[in-house]
Amino acid sequence: MLDFLFRRLTADPARGAPLFAAVTAVARQPHWYVEGRVPDTLDGRFAMLATVTALALIRLEQLGSAANLASVALTERFIEVMEAEHRELGIGDPALGRTVRKLVGSLSRRVDLWRTTVAGGDWGEAVGHSVYKGEVTPDARDHCSTGLRAVWAGLEAAGLESLEDGRLA
Repeated sequence: MLDFLFRRLTADPARGAPLFAAVTAVARQPHWYVEGRVPDTLDGRFAMLATVTALALIRLEQLGSAANLASVALTERFIEVMEAEHRELGIGDPALGRTVRKLVGSLSRRVDLWRTTVAGGDWGEAVGHSVYKGEVTPDARDHCSTGLRAVWAGLEAAGLESLEDGRLA
């Protein structure tokens, strides 16, 4: 549906798939939902996926213009998956376009939040805004904060080729 807005910004539609698969695998790890007490709901799973995707996009930003295509490809893949998943949930036109734009906006806000956080901001506060909608216990927030710091450390250690191949560390 949104193809008319994003007419194959990347030459290869499969580009971005390995990185998106790796990001998704991280976001689906059970510890986020057990020890981290992220709600195991559509909203909770989206929050984790968008948070890890935001961190990956920030890392690609840091790699400079050489990583622009990878960043665009990851964003395109995120949009494609969000559209497909919401179609499966029964959301159709024209509500689908509004819903996907809202989800992409949510990803964008997370990128802004995490850009500040990785530059020296408060990880606990960022986790509270990015992952949880309501109150969260300090131990759950700390678990997610520690886990996301580890994800970030892996992303920082990975070069562009590794990220494009879906290797986050």
